[in-house]
Amino acid sequence: MDYDFDRLSVLIVEDSPFIRSLLINSLKILGIGTVIAKDHGGEAIEFMKLVHSDPMKAGVMRIDIVISNWKMSPVDGMMLLRWLRRHKDSPDRFVPFIMISGYSEKERVQEARDQGVTEFLSKPFTINHICDKLVLIIERNRQFVHNHNYFGPDRRRQKTSIDREDRRLLTEKSPSVEVVFG
Repeated sequence: MDYDFDRLSVLIVEDSPFIRSLLINSLKILGIGTVIAKDHGGEAIEFMKLVHSDPMKAGVMRIDIVISNWKMSPVDGMMLLRWLRRHKDSPDRFVPFIMISGYSEKERVQEARDQGVTEFLSKPFTINHICDKLVLIIERNRQFVHNHNYFGPDRRRQKTSIDREDRRLLTEKSPSVEVVFG
């Protein structure tokens, strides 16, 4: 597993200067080519709009991955994720999104998953944990699903066999569900 991350651009959204610095340095050690950091979700939204409207002024052509803390003020990571996945002004609804949180109870991870997060990284983390999440995004790129109450990566990660009819298969009688490729 040797990857050249030099051409990737990653947006870090983290309000803690210490954690932000730790993430920036970790990504640089991993060889990420461009790392941009913002203090909260509101700054990230404005920056992503700028990248979309004027990449030369933003200093980057695109954002390949967003890594965001969950709990921040005034705009937290969950609000940023909802804006990216659902808002009409979102420049890239398919961008991989890694949520970071020290609160990693099962319910919180499920809430992030249900909002469309790609990966979840628990604090404290190591550089190896960050690398593992980047590799998962690359090697296990999941299709996106769109229905009346969800837009995001397919939440099913496992390919398991079942002993009954698979209700997940789309048929003419299926409710309004669309599989989208980013």
